Amino acid sequence: MQPRELLEIFHDQARAPIPTGTADRPVEVVGLVRREYDLDPRGHFAMIESPDGLGDEPSRWDAVIAEQRDFFAARGQEVEWKTYDYDPPADLAARLEAAGFVKEDDEALILGEAMPLAEQDITLPEGVTVRAVDGPEDFARVQALQEEVYGEPQPWVTESLLPDWQARPESTELVVVEESRHGPALCAARAEYDASDFTGLWGGATLPAWRGRGLYRATLLHRARLGLERGKPYVRVDALPTSEPILRRLGLHRVATTTPYVFHPSA
Repeated sequence: MQPRELLEIFHDQARAPIPTGTADRPVEVVGLVRREYDLDPRGHFAMIESPDGLGDEPSRWDAVIAEQRDFFAARGQEVEWKTYDYDPPADLAARLEAAGFVKEDDEALILGEAMPLAEQDITLPEGVTVRAVDGPEDFARVQALQEEVYGEPQPWVTESLLPDWQARPESTELVVVEESRHGPALCAARAEYDASDFTGLWGGATLPAWRGRGLYRATLLHRARLGLERGKPYVRVDALPTSEPILRRLGLHRVATTTPYVFHPSA
């Protein structure tokens, strides 16, 4: 499929529909803006999107943004406004920054078909395997991996991702690469599923000593297979520059740029 076709399917299926929230993480619609957040302000998830713009009154666009900022400021909760480079209005980024949102690194929106990925051979060093986790004990191993890779605490793995996996196993799978179930996780990444035809391929942390040996690639292929088993013919990735070349070599396409703008209430 061509990149434009993939982007149209992605927008129509993954962005345009209003997602269904949960009791602990509701989705609220305010005009054309959606916000989804952990009811507990100490939670690790809060997101805003406005895929159809900010409304028909340009004079109110700054007020629309300020309303969302003030909502999360009152909660003392950090929030990300997730933007795509095709989102209206054209000056959305500048308006967000003027309202106190801080731009983070651009990521490439990468899309593709799952079958060509799933059909490729997974090649790993001898004695190394890839699998989907099947018990909560693996999450502590993945948290330790994340903390070694990023050099800072990663409590969200056991405090947010684990409860989500336990409560909604149909929506999330965590994949690990390992030499042993009792040793360290060498690489880990997750797959997320929603009502669309896309498997979301998120994360991808690898121990420094194991980089360049095909571990991240193995998680991509394995997650594509898991998605196909669930009837998901496409994959999506928000890729950093380090991952984009791997994804494009596998036959996936860069179709847009996505940029997070984060509001920190304490700033």
